[in-house]
Amino acid sequence: MNIIQSNVGYPRIGKNREWKRLLEKYWSKKITRVTFELEMKKLRIEYLKTQKALGVELIPIGDFSYYDHVLDTAVMFGLIPKRFQSMEAASLEQYFAIARGTDQHVASEMTKWFNTNYHYLVPELKEVTPTLTHNRLLTLFNEAKYELNIVGKPVIVGPITLLSLSKGYQTEDFKEIIPQLIPLYIKVFKELEQAGAEWIQVDEPILAQNVNQEMIELFKEVYANFNDALPELNLLLQTYFGSIDHYKEITQLPVAGIGLDFVHDNGENLKQLRTFGFPQDKFLACGVIDGRSIWKSNLLDKYEHVKELSSHTQNLIIQPSCSLLHVPVTTAGEKNLDQEFVDALAFANEKLEEVALLGNVIRNREKQEELKKYSYSIIEFHKNTNRMNVEVQRQLANVDVLATSRTPFEERKRSQKEKWQLPTLPTTTIGSFPQTKEVRTNRLSYKKGSLSAEEYERFIEDEIKKWVTIQEEIGLDVFVHGEFERTDMVEFFGQRLNGMEVTINGWVQSYGSRCVKPPIISGDISFAEPMTLKETVYAKSLTSKPMKGMLTGPVTILNWSFERDDATRKEMLNQLALAIRVEINELETHGIEMIQVDEPALREGLPLKEKEREAYLTDAVTAFIIATGGVADTTQIHTHMCYSEFDEIIETIDALDADVISIEASRSHGEIIHTFERFDYTKDIGLGVYDIHSPRIPNEQEMRQNLERALRVLKTNQFWVNPDCGLKTRSPEETIEALKVMVETAKKVRSTLKAGVTK
Repeated sequence: MNIIQSNVGYPRIGKNREWKRLLEKYWSKKITRVTFELEMKKLRIEYLKTQKALGVELIPIGDFSYYDHVLDTAVMFGLIPKRFQSMEAASLEQYFAIARGTDQHVASEMTKWFNTNYHYLVPELKEVTPTLTHNRLLTLFNEAKYELNIVGKPVIVGPITLLSLSKGYQTEDFKEIIPQLIPLYIKVFKELEQAGAEWIQVDEPILAQNVNQEMIELFKEVYANFNDALPELNLLLQTYFGSIDHYKEITQLPVAGIGLDFVHDNGENLKQLRTFGFPQDKFLACGVIDGRSIWKSNLLDKYEHVKELSSHTQNLIIQPSCSLLHVPVTTAGEKNLDQEFVDALAFANEKLEEVALLGNVIRNREKQEELKKYSYSIIEFHKNTNRMNVEVQRQLANVDVLATSRTPFEERKRSQKEKWQLPTLPTTTIGSFPQTKEVRTNRLSYKKGSLSAEEYERFIEDEIKKWVTIQEEIGLDVFVHGEFERTDMVEFFGQRLNGMEVTINGWVQSYGSRCVKPPIISGDISFAEPMTLKETVYAKSLTSKPMKGMLTGPVTILNWSFERDDATRKEMLNQLALAIRVEINELETHGIEMIQVDEPALREGLPLKEKEREAYLTDAVTAFIIATGGVADTTQIHTHMCYSEFDEIIETIDALDADVISIEASRSHGEIIHTFERFDYTKDIGLGVYDIHSPRIPNEQEMRQNLERALRVLKTNQFWVNPDCGLKTRSPEETIEALKVMVETAKKVRSTLKAGVTK
């Protein structure tokens, strides 16, 4: 039997987020370009050495990125938005301008990478002719080959997935654009083959979605072209995030290997393998180690799984189910958690150890007893009854009683209008204000014990007071307390809810240099004590303006956490909803009667298969209503969503029955406006009028254009004016100046509306 141990992709950020710090030093001009590139190279080399030491035989090359792997591919093939084409082609300045914007031009749109919490930059094809600007994979391949004697496996986003994820062309032009890309890919592949590459991984995760026969015919055409030009090269067509449709046709494509996800496929890939077999002239790259989970594998079970797969083919590549980009680097630094808990975890490095151990046992280099020894900790962890909560289980059994709708919206709106007396086009923010170096330093001092709880609380109160004053000076209509006590909108709640654990260094990349530390759901979830009450009530005491309470919703907490592997998603979701409901009741009881329950991750959790979506969306709506449905008519429930193709889920958004929803819209304003041309949305809404993910400060004309465009399809009495997301990543100066422009723009548009002027 031919066995190869492989990795699909490795985390970029480093054990201690070294990658993130280098990026931010370069952007702030604290280091030169030469220093930046040399230090990044050191990280890249370290990652390759680590994977080799862990027993990986096919080590990915090109998964390392300065920002985003989709952006890397787009730039390599000259897919440069027209507004950035005057800059030096494929330069670092152009690359980061596309990602972050400039004073003159907005950044490219950013959206979710399939159903993960990773964000990619959307390639723009309008007025662009694809061309090979440089073969970055060749440079990286030669680096590994000559400096480390590693013959790596170059990794690239495949042409059909790349084009499917792009914008700026008509659907009917898809088949005309693909032929422009094929020769560019062939040139890249030929140069890699000539340099000594033995395998090239071509990622086509689009195959995990519902693809039609026309798309399958296009796959046949594209990969036949590759095979004709490169008959001796081993191409590995890699899929992940679910099962593939058209199994027989995909596995017959003229490639040397097919990568399938045997973890998140709901058993479909295995079912098709049993039914149709597998070509004997190909390698089956079997993704049996979960690349998105942080739990150890029961390798006894995985061994039986691989044994069955080996009965269908003698050529196996053992690997994670997808890139390890979605998990932290290593558990080695987790010293503050119970050892029993840590022993049940496996991050990226530990997962590669699992790949190697599984491969070695199958090759008979290790005895099966090693699998039993390794799996003992996760088996025992699952037996631990302390993770169960009888009262929570009782509440779950009766949860349907709470899943009832509120009074009809129009009735609530009349009550809320009378209570709040807000102006037309009320202005507000999404929740967070800048997490400055001072905020982070004081939080760290508190964690280390060098700052007392009383001193830290005073510091937080001072920050709240400062930003309440700033909001008064800017002239916002509805205030927030700023969330200075929170590291992250999900981690914060993970630290305070029973049944969740938070790591020390379990960071993963979200977008660019933005990293998050997802909490781990370890048992039944329940409310412990008020989580947001103290800071919100204090902020409210400082102003006569409405103060929003800020919570994260159950769907987002679940989607941005690492889930249990021994409970259903619906169970975890409803447990979270019950806990958030208690917190909302606490806030309302203490006079906080505007409460924002953010659900930015609702769309990203949408299953890739259409047949699974209805159940997911139904469960999401039910959980939101359980959480928010117990308030008075005059209590205004807000929510926030971002990075979504809203047209797909607008009916679900309406069904949430929130009084006000704010939507990230600045980078994709036109697309979202089209949704509201189709759907008569009657509740209040704020479409973000400027992009907070870029450091540039937009001018009044840009904001006014976004605002007035929205008012063409939305009524003035339902529209709110806000940024597109929270402001924690921006500097105080950027935040204040942008909000001043936003408020002034809203006031001027209000004046034109009062005067009956339309523009």
